[in-house]
Amino acid sequence: MAGGTGSVGDLLREWRHHRQLSQLDLALQAEVSARHVSLVETGKSRPSAEMVLRLASALDVPLRHRNRLLLAAGFAPRYQERDLEAPDMSSVREALVTILRAHEPYPAVVMDRRWNVLMTNAGVELLQDGVDADLLHPRANLVRLSLDPRGLAPRIGNIADVRNMFRARLSRQLAEDADPEITDLYDTYVAPHVDGSAAAPAGGEVVGAMTLQTPEQEVRLFSTVTTFCTPQDITLQEIAVELFYPADGRTAQVLASGAGGREMAGTLPGGGVAGP
Repeated sequence: MAGGTGSVGDLLREWRHHRQLSQLDLALQAEVSARHVSLVETGKSRPSAEMVLRLASALDVPLRHRNRLLLAAGFAPRYQERDLEAPDMSSVREALVTILRAHEPYPAVVMDRRWNVLMTNAGVELLQDGVDADLLHPRANLVRLSLDPRGLAPRIGNIADVRNMFRARLSRQLAEDADPEITDLYDTYVAPHVDGSAAAPAGGEVVGAMTLQTPEQEVRLFSTVTTFCTPQDITLQEIAVELFYPADGRTAQVLASGAGGREMAGTLPGGGVAGP
């Protein structure tokens, strides 16, 4: 989805096709008539701002693109994009810090839509060990950190599996927004290595795990991604919290022992880790 060009009808039709919905499907979800959807898409009816947002909601259009739809229809944008460090985002930051600290000693990161690391917890030290300093400043990027030869890639035992995981996630993003920075990440770290060589998970596994060699021994991690429910701010909608968990008991022991004898670190905006 290129977005940002064409009439509001053209853009809505693109989103409808992307969601693989008929005009009747969209009409039923938006609780309007199929005829009205047709008139809007063909430009024979000028929708109100409320109608644009109703159709966008039914199509699950991201807030950033809802603003573009409103602009195409001749209306002002409705959704702000605030810096995470802005004063009115303090409650969000506090919630994120709580999540990150509660997850220690396991690694956790807060990322923006371009995979730039905004906040971390102390467990991320495991993912930073031995990484080239250039990949950590001015801001780490989880794709680069994982797949760059100067990052974790040489230490990841199942690098093909991990790369294919990033391939799937980046492809989904690019299907909705051909963002140049995400495109660059895909073209640099994924496209040259697409070979379909990733093996299927072992029969006894319930999730795919990343195997990572640490200075002590190999650990196995899987992750979950958490987002905010019903956000009304673009920044907030595009924030993701990735929480890493031990995939076996030995890894859990290694991560727990890494925290032994010291107070776990807090978190800082900008991907920094506060010392104990």
